[in-house]
Amino acid sequence: MTAVTGAKVLKRFPAGSPRGSWPAEEYAARRRAEGEPATVVMDLESDAFLVVVTHRDAD
Repeated sequence: MTAVTGAKVLKRFPAGSPRGSWPAEEYAARRRAEGEPATVVMDLESDAFLVVVTHRDAD
């Protein structure tokens, strides 16, 4: 299991939507087109798809 830590949630989409994760994927694609490294993850506790941006520290 992978945990997303240090991530900023840009937007939430209900998993029960008739289109499933599509709205979240479309939103993330628009953010990526603008240069933001957005990713879609599933939050099982809230039953929602989250569009997040992770910030990695320089090692």
